[in-house]
Amino acid sequence: MVANRRMARSMNVEIYSRCLETFQVTETIVRRPNIPPRSYGVYLRNRWCDWRRFQTLHYPCAHVVASCAKVSLNVEKFVNDVYRLEQMLRVWENEFPVLPDLSTWEVALTTYKLVPDRELCRNLKGRL
Repeated sequence: MVANRRMARSMNVEIYSRCLETFQVTETIVRRPNIPPRSYGVYLRNRWCDWRRFQTLHYPCAHVVASCAKVSLNVEKFVNDVYRLEQMLRVWENEFPVLPDLSTWEVALTTYKLVPDRELCRNLKGRL
């Protein structure tokens, strides 16, 4: 989140619709020469950014952080509950059963024989 806030300071945010929470975010720092800065659409109501990292990770990217800063929204409300400490502790509060001794496990007998396809085998050069 700290890195996203640092990157968000160097972005230009245009408000398209305050009530629909839609923004156009333009990166002002050129990361590669001869390539113009990119613009991304951010739709906070739908939790969508054209960069797609917001939807993939369910965590605010720098474009979302910049949009929230423009309209004084708390960016923490866009962090998915999966990243919250309470949720992580809930995962580990369950007790795991002790596994029985491996020698007592029943193993099903295979009724078929695997035959390799000779046409898929290739000879490695210099090896026998």
